[in-house]
Amino acid sequence: MTAPASLTDPESLRERALAALTRARDRTALLTSCVDEPELTAQHSPLMSPLVWDLAHIGNQEELWLLRAVAGREAIRPEIDGLYDAFEHPRAERPSLPLLPPEEARRYAADVRGRALDVLESTAFRGSRLTEAGFAFGMVAQHEQQHDETMLITHQLRKGPAALTAPDPVAAPPFTGPAEVLVPGGPFTMGTSAEPWSLDNERPAHQRLIPPFRIDTTPVTNAAYQAFIEDGGYDDERWWTPEGWDHIRGHAITAPLYWRREGGQWLRRRFGVTELVPPDEPVLHVCWYEADAYARWAGRRLPTEAEWEKAARHDPASGRSTRYPWGDADPTPEHANLGQRHLRPAPAGSYPAGESPLGVRQLIGDVWEWTSSDFLPYPGFAPFPYKEYSEVFFGPEHKVLRGGSFAVDPVACRGTFRNWDLPIRRQIFSGFRTARDGAA
Repeated sequence: MTAPASLTDPESLRERALAALTRARDRTALLTSCVDEPELTAQHSPLMSPLVWDLAHIGNQEELWLLRAVAGREAIRPEIDGLYDAFEHPRAERPSLPLLPPEEARRYAADVRGRALDVLESTAFRGSRLTEAGFAFGMVAQHEQQHDETMLITHQLRKGPAALTAPDPVAAPPFTGPAEVLVPGGPFTMGTSAEPWSLDNERPAHQRLIPPFRIDTTPVTNAAYQAFIEDGGYDDERWWTPEGWDHIRGHAITAPLYWRREGGQWLRRRFGVTELVPPDEPVLHVCWYEADAYARWAGRRLPTEAEWEKAARHDPASGRSTRYPWGDADPTPEHANLGQRHLRPAPAGSYPAGESPLGVRQLIGDVWEWTSSDFLPYPGFAPFPYKEYSEVFFGPEHKVLRGGSFAVDPVACRGTFRNWDLPIRRQIFSGFRTARDGAA
């Protein structure tokens, strides 16, 4: 992996950090200014926090890491630390807490940001792991963007008219390429030891030996998933794990979240708008159990996390692992559907400029992709800068998702980035692609 100068030169790093922090705060402002105060303080689902909690939590984490940990300053409001500790209060409890009202939360976050920018201007990007290459600033920008994504999930869960708008992705010609791509067997470098803002679970870089396999060229589409439904996929126990079968039967799940059948057509609700399910878009809002069942029905399987990363990063011509499928350059709008520029995935087969050397498309952006893998540490893993980011989630309870979605900012999305969630989760912007063994 070859890092761009913006990841190594101190002044370029400072500009990069400022741009990332500013982009995150602009998005936070958009997500919290488009609805009124009752909408901000309401809990739209027990799965999610009130938007006003996220708003102050973002400021509190920025204060903890940039003002206190990096700059060594005194706490601004130490009495609220416990209110905004994600591990102290589960989401279902947060509406009952004495949270800062919206305007006070905004003032607090703005006060912290003003001081944090002073710290950014004066910090030397050396001397400690926290400040090396601006890591703490990159971590805070990623944290805010991750909460922006959860706030966007809350906007999708909320009832009522649309509060957000965005243009649709540019229409692309229908994809006519091959349905799957052969990924040759052999070793590749998984993870990273060089990406300055990578998080602890992405580290360290290590060798993996992967047998040959074939992987879908694009994510599974709504049309393909409808075929699974119409063939009785939700009624046939053969395709489901025992836990998955119990879950869908126990919760009467018969289609992706937000879908409903009406007049012989499938409709979906998307950010307050009801529309026909577009057949050529990647399927969205399916849990791991649904993705796994579809793959079994199709005579295939979900790719492992290592297979997904090899398909996304391995360049067979050079033997290198690149930062992204298209190389080492940062994402542009031509490469991928990222950053909430659109409020939906692009049609399957879009973004030819973003395909991997092997010809796999949309590995970055559009939909998070479930893999078959449990969320586990890499060999040589060391928690940094705190155990609660990754380590407490390791184990078979959580499944790994890769690639990001239309809701993910580029700062929190790269070829090594790992997301994870419970296999029952459907409110997230999740889809999948399938794989199969061998070169035949």
